[in-house]
Amino acid sequence: MNCFGKDIATGRGVEIRHGETIDEVTPSAEPAGWWIAPGWIDLQVNGFAGVDYNCPETEPAEIARSLEALFATGVTRFYPTVITGLPERMAASLRNLARCRRELANGEAMEGFHVEGPHIAIEDGPRGAHPRPWVRPPDLEEFHHWQEAAEGRVRMVTLSPEWPQAVSYIESIVAEGVVASIGHTAATTAQIADAVRAGATVSTHLGNGAHASLRKAPNYLWDQLAEDRLMAGFIVDGVHLDWNFLKVALRAKGIERSVLVTDATIAAGAAVGRYRFGELEIELTPRQRVVLAGTDRLAGSALRMDRGVENLAAIAGLPLDAAVRMASINPAIAGRVPGRGRGLVAGERADFVMFRFEEGKIETIRTWLSGREVWSK
Repeated sequence: MNCFGKDIATGRGVEIRHGETIDEVTPSAEPAGWWIAPGWIDLQVNGFAGVDYNCPETEPAEIARSLEALFATGVTRFYPTVITGLPERMAASLRNLARCRRELANGEAMEGFHVEGPHIAIEDGPRGAHPRPWVRPPDLEEFHHWQEAAEGRVRMVTLSPEWPQAVSYIESIVAEGVVASIGHTAATTAQIADAVRAGATVSTHLGNGAHASLRKAPNYLWDQLAEDRLMAGFIVDGVHLDWNFLKVALRAKGIERSVLVTDATIAAGAAVGRYRFGELEIELTPRQRVVLAGTDRLAGSALRMDRGVENLAAIAGLPLDAAVRMASINPAIAGRVPGRGRGLVAGERADFVMFRFEEGKIETIRTWLSGREVWSK
């Protein structure tokens, strides 16, 4: 099969010959009014389009509907994310997601699963919206229970290094090929350094899941920003991060170590109103804030990846190719997604998004997953 467009990395016309993977990329003189790029990869998706990935009872047909909605935004691979909860419910949610991945026609878009918590800070602020009763210390036996339920597809775990068991836990899961990510933490400088030495390589939605006020220095935000061995995820929705913080954070990390994530919930791509997110009741406000119902406390986001790319270009001032890199190549590297870390080159998976970018807005035209067209406008 062949497709063509303007390569986002070079701005030049290319023709891509592919099956499930890219066979050849050659120059094309055929005029195209659209860009072609590696499809978006989102490492943190709690739900989408009215579908909750944290509910074990979510039907496969609903999961399939959410996949279609994600494809329409240009997402090709993502990590459904299960947050802190009752142990049995977390395992049951992973089991349900694994079954859907195996049985649905486009289930492979769920590349792996991200478990965010429950081994996080217990105090208000760093804990975020995670339910306090179910916060607990790292437990390798529980991790193996997750892997059994997930059919070996847990690929990323977010935890706080402040637990005494954290270093040995990180060493163990990293040895099993899982990404250890620091998040929802009140850890000290030494604890963060120990976690990185143990094998932690990512910071989960850096700048969020934190105290409202921090000491000038040292603090766990500066510690992670300064650590070059950590890539960092950022929620670029205009709600979660102050734009000045984002600009400084991107300069500290450099584009090559920065990753766009959505932290999307069931309310993303859905109507204003109340929703059930795991055991939490949340509300999507008219201003597109997702909060714990009846409060102003953030509880995930309503962000889409295409809107995140727009925001990186328009508000953070990034060139379009850099914004796209943060949504495609960088998450593949951070999340260790095979066949997706080099861009539009031979041998990579044939996951593409074709889009127009006019007046600062992305219009997705077509999306391919492993060489199959899974969405078209």
